Amino acid sequence: MTLQVNDVNHRGATPVASAFSEAPNGLTKLYAGSVKRGLDVLLVVLSLPIVLPIIVFLAVLVAMDGHNPFYTQNRVGRHGRIFRIYKLRTMIPNAKASLESYLASDSAARAEWEANQKLRNDPRITRLGKLLRNSSLDELPQLINVLKGDMSLIGPRPMMIEQMPIYPGVAYYLLRPGVSGNWQVSDRNGTTFAARAAYDTEYHRDLSLWLDIKIIVRTLIVVLRGTGC
Repeated sequence: MTLQVNDVNHRGATPVASAFSEAPNGLTKLYAGSVKRGLDVLLVVLSLPIVLPIIVFLAVLVAMDGHNPFYTQNRVGRHGRIFRIYKLRTMIPNAKASLESYLASDSAARAEWEANQKLRNDPRITRLGKLLRNSSLDELPQLINVLKGDMSLIGPRPMMIEQMPIYPGVAYYLLRPGVSGNWQVSDRNGTTFAARAAYDTEYHRDLSLWLDIKIIVRTLIVVLRGTGC
């Protein structure tokens, strides 16, 4: 499924469809077009013997809370294509209804949500879910999305469909969303949702193998420090 993204009005941005272009120089275009995808698949396949047992173990822990251990949701991919993202469940059942009720009763939380599209103290997140998020381990099932070609190991944070009208840029739509990325390893807990566009634009502009390696290293630091979100 592909959204008609040219019909979406981005605040202060040119229509997305008119901005669909590839990287400007030959080396970057080669890396973005084929090498990056090949490395994604190779690294995921090599990691499976280690990652799969971890996912199974964590899924069992989540299931012990009485919930389906896996969570799927529609997200926006490259060129506006919609795909199903896979994650370990970190929230209570009926999380959407719970959020609406919470925001309706707390004006400060609503303001925080509208600015950041996330909450520092989200009442929907379970105790185990908080641990999984802080360690970024809830993202591991997204390696399936990488194998399918929906995502890359490194790229913009996958965006929800309802966030499209408030995303003030176009770089996101030129890239595959990433399991980790420029924004994910930044001071992400202290930035607004709109600030993501600047991180995405910077990543698209500077895209290279060396940049991806640096982000992977920074991702490992985030995981070890438990500063994910």
